[in-house]
Amino acid sequence: MKDTLDILEARERLEGRIRDILRGVDEKAEERETEARGEGEGNGDSGGGGRKERERDSKLLRICELLNEHVPYYDWVGFYLIDPEKEGELILGPYVGEPTDHTNISFGQGICGQAAEREETFVVQDVNQQDNYLSCSIKVKSEIVVPIFSGGKVVGEIDIDSHIIGPFTEKDSEFLEKVAVMVAPLVAPQRE
Repeated sequence: MKDTLDILEARERLEGRIRDILRGVDEKAEERETEARGEGEGNGDSGGGGRKERERDSKLLRICELLNEHVPYYDWVGFYLIDPEKEGELILGPYVGEPTDHTNISFGQGICGQAAEREETFVVQDVNQQDNYLSCSIKVKSEIVVPIFSGGKVVGEIDIDSHIIGPFTEKDSEFLEKVAVMVAPLVAPQRE
């Protein structure tokens, strides 16, 4: 029972820290935004060259770092965003973990593409049992993908890989779906 309480308390604290990042009161996110104004360094440059895109990517990267640091089985944490130039295509956004060749994914392709196409959370406890799986690394054993919605449409997704078979529970889905709601305003395409 204590382990369950510790996990629930940790998720509540993480939600609070994510809110802080989104409000701009996270020191590491502020440091990243300062760095981004220069060369735009960091994993998963989603092609946005403007200030708003750099700030968005900095905050999303900080959220990836936070999740990766505090949930032991979240080995690769990243965001895929809807490609504004190509309908039905996801582009890799900020992430933490090993580099991936999957920088563009079509709707329906792999777990990420299926989650976007079907507009639902996908939990795969053993990727070796999946026919439509895009292998990122032989270390990846399971994956959870949570769509991010704005205006009733998918605008991105949270993608998490684990090096353990079967670690994800309903609590992970619920938690990450809350995170998706929290980041939706940040991920939604900005109208100029």
